[in-house]
Formats: sequence, C-alpha cells, structure tokens
Amino acid sequence: MLDQIRGSIVAIVTPMQPDGSLDMFGLDTLLEWHIASGTNAVVIVGTTGESATLSTDEHCDLVAHCVTQVNGRIPVIAGTGSNNTAEALYFTESAKKNGADAALLVTPYYNRPSQEGLYQHFKLIAQGVDIPQILYNVPGRTACDLQLATVKRLAELDNIRAIKDASGDLARGLELIEHCGEKLSIYSGEDALSLPLILAGADGTISVTANVAPELMSQMCAHALAGNAMEASAVDKKLELLHQALFLEANPVPVKWALQAMGKIDSGIRLPLVELDAQYHVKVRKALAQADIDA
Repeated sequence: MLDQIRGSIVAIVTPMQPDGSLDMFGLDTLLEWHIASGTNAVVIVGTTGESATLSTDEHCDLVAHCVTQVNGRIPVIAGTGSNNTAEALYFTESAKKNGADAALLVTPYYNRPSQEGLYQHFKLIAQGVDIPQILYNVPGRTACDLQLATVKRLAELDNIRAIKDASGDLARGLELIEHCGEKLSIYSGEDALSLPLILAGADGTISVTANVAPELMSQMCAHALAGNAMEASAVDKKLELLHQALFLEANPVPVKWALQAMGKIDSGIRLPLVELDAQYHVKVRKALAQADIDA
C-alpha cells in the first residue's frame, strides 16, 4: 500500500494569470505554503488543477515543475487520467519520467465504458508503467461508476495501490475499506466525508478544502488517523462550512476565488469556467471566517 502517503493530500489548484496563462511562481508559493503548513502530499493537475483545459505540454510541464520545486519533501501525485486510454498511458509514462511518486487516474469520462472496459483500461496502464497508481472514482463528473467488484479485480494488479472515492456516498467508502482496505490505500475524495472515513480506517483525504486551510486539514487528519475522534471532530467543525461552500459552483471555481480573496493567487481561470458568481461571495467569506482565515 501507499503507506508513506497518509493524511491530508491537497488537490492543488493551478494558479493562472488573468489572461489564463500559467503562473509558475504562484504555484511555487502555494507549494511552499503547503509544505510549511503540514500538508502530507500534493496532487498536481487533477480535477481541481483544471487538467481538462491544459494542453499536453502544460500538463507534463506542471508535473515536472512541481516535482522539482517540492524536491522530495512531500510526495507528489500526478493526475494522469483521460478518457483516451493511449493519452492516459502517455501522461502516466511522463509522470514516471518526471519523478512523480504516484499517478492518479480518473475513470474515463464521457465514453461511459462497461465495467470490463474500465478493468481493461486500468489494467493496460498498470501493466505498462511501473509507478504506483491510484484509481479515482467520481461518477458525478464522469457519468461512469467504478463498482466494487471491479475495484477488487484491479486490486490484484501490482501497480494499483489505492483508490480515491469521490462518490459522495459514505456507505460506498465504508464498503471499500471493508473489502479492499487490506490491499489498497483508501482516500476520501469528498471533504465532508473525510473525517468519518478516516476514523473508519481510510488512509487520508485528497482534499479541495486543504487548498485554503492546509494546517487545519492536516491537523484533522492527524487526529483522525491517531483515533482521536473528539479532537478531529473539533477541528473538522471549523471546516464544516468550507466543505460546503467550496462546491457552491463547479470545482475549482469557488476555491480559486477563495484563494484570490486570501491574496494567495491571481484571478486567472480558464473558460468554460468563469469567476465565482457574486451571489456566493458572502457564503464563501463566511466559511473562511469560521475557519479563522482572513479574506
């Protein structure tokens, strides 16, 4: 299992200039903040990193840049999934070449493959690239659900080492822990469910909330992993509104706006996404204030 990757794993945003160009200095600043704040690992170019609107070169360059900047201080997980199996294989090979510690592979979106198609897709990549691989199930975005029976089959493959469950279903997460926890690391992909899942045996969370509250998310996960439910719950209570407010519009729209309001990044975001609607500004600021974050 990915025993060395436990706790709060930030699904980091990709900072951009107002014209949509990449802001590498902004990324470096965020990475240093996360390392200093106790974030346990970083996912680069995942969903929150706007991977869908990055070019192939940008995608690979961001992984390489992140690995260089982090310089082994925390693990770097590269988002390498695609609905094109050949492209996912290419991104995974590039991630390994560029020194990533693991790859995160989302289920193929839009195609709506069968369970056998999903199995063959992940099997080909697992057997083709010698890097630890994390399955990523997020049916709300992909119109595709990686079912338990298929996860159990994939868990038998050497390079399949973990799963991020973003189904939003607590029962599904608990089922994965019960049936696959001995072979796979289990990560929550839903911030609001991270606490109960870690207390039940999950290894951590791949988090959006950690973008704006890295220290609190790290503390909550550490308490939960140690079995300190009361302490973990107290920290998570401060994060409760953020877990909701950062999904008022499609991720990463609210979290990028929050980071901009905090002075951490510039305002850039790529179409078809646009800046957070003004009607939600007060709610996001209220959530930040509950977590004692100035914005």
